[in-house]
Amino acid sequence: MYPCPRYDVYNRANGQRLRAYASSRRLVGKARSGSSPPFHLFSSSHFAVSRSDPFENQIWIEVKAEVMAHPAMLTSGASGRVGSLLFLSAPRGLLLLFRGVALLLLLPFRWRWVRASKVEGRAESSKKGGRVGVVVRVPAAMLPRRQREQDSAWRRALAIQRVVEARQQGGLEREVALFTTARGDTLFTQSWTPLNTKTRGLVVLLHGLNEHRYDHFSKKLNDNGFKVYAMDWIGHGGSDGLHGYVDSLDYAISDLKAFLQKVLAENPRLPCFCFGHSTGGAIVLKAICDPKIEGWISGIALTSPAVYVHPSHPIITTIVAPVFCLLAPKYQFSSASNSTSPVSRDPEALKHKYTDPLVFTGSVRVKTGYEILRSSAYLKQNLYRVTVPFLVLHGTSDDLTDPKGSQRLFDEASSTDKSIKLYPGLLHDLLIEPERVEIMADIIDWFSCRVHQSDCVWASE
Repeated sequence: MYPCPRYDVYNRANGQRLRAYASSRRLVGKARSGSSPPFHLFSSSHFAVSRSDPFENQIWIEVKAEVMAHPAMLTSGASGRVGSLLFLSAPRGLLLLFRGVALLLLLPFRWRWVRASKVEGRAESSKKGGRVGVVVRVPAAMLPRRQREQDSAWRRALAIQRVVEARQQGGLEREVALFTTARGDTLFTQSWTPLNTKTRGLVVLLHGLNEHRYDHFSKKLNDNGFKVYAMDWIGHGGSDGLHGYVDSLDYAISDLKAFLQKVLAENPRLPCFCFGHSTGGAIVLKAICDPKIEGWISGIALTSPAVYVHPSHPIITTIVAPVFCLLAPKYQFSSASNSTSPVSRDPEALKHKYTDPLVFTGSVRVKTGYEILRSSAYLKQNLYRVTVPFLVLHGTSDDLTDPKGSQRLFDEASSTDKSIKLYPGLLHDLLIEPERVEIMADIIDWFSCRVHQSDCVWASE
């Protein structure tokens, strides 16, 4: 606040020690106790002044100064506190105060969640010996921007390295392309091109929340004549952004639209399909509500789309979530149990998924979770706007997205060509379930049937 050099000032009359700093032609001082307002020291009264220099001995000099205390504007002494609000550190303090208040407001709901979770998971918890509840993880400091950029650069380098290694093994043509969004973010995209089969259609894959792994499905599509494109949306895989954080799903929707336009420009006159899983399915559904996008797509296939996502308490969506998103968007809610809801009944597939450093295994961040709830609320009111052909697949034992949402999509959509298939006992991530070969075949058969219809349309033009 004050420029160097520093002087220690002593009042010879009463021995009071003042801390003073050189400021142009005057000394600006402050009592060491901090109780007095700043002094302006001009030549008048005699004071003893010492200058502290780490390289020289202490030198005592005499100065004449006049102590002029700033008059207090408020008799309560609040003038200093009011003035401090003008400094840059004050807004940060206010933000921390608001966050603390928000955490206190959440405490009653925390205990409500704990009781509800214990009732629902008592049997399983007793077997594993773990606790069930909901806690709030508050990081000691936010991840610096430079560190976030380094993290995304490391993830992108790893994603590119995997593609290079896959190409060296041979047997497929796999390419990487970096796609720049209208916001200036860089997204990692890749493509798989059939080598021994004529390309008869395009499939654009959109992954779900916190994941990115669809290489096995892409190879199956290649074997059946489909060229595959995949885009890691913001905060996922090899794309920019804080890992696992989505500031707005509308960004992912606009990015998908721009990416579709690029794919279609590179592959004219080929029918294009979209595949979306979980939150990726919700993004696809919201994108095709745009009449322009609807005209580009020959059909969509969805697995476990996030149409029905229930919050722990209704007030979370209406009151707590919006406030918390404003105050602490990157904070994380998590279950206190030792394991999360399983997404597959195949332990080996789960091991491969959750040991992948490109898969985010942390707790859902506040803003990300709220965006999913907001997207779900929108879809519930706009399912009738879906007019493209679609196939929706869902496991009846899915604990993350409710299969009733898929049934409602099938019932309310305006599409004349629509199909639904529910798999009894299957969980959320259908493409890594033990029955994945059957499920992939169902999707590919549906695409193949619509490709033949598209070929007839192209031939008649």
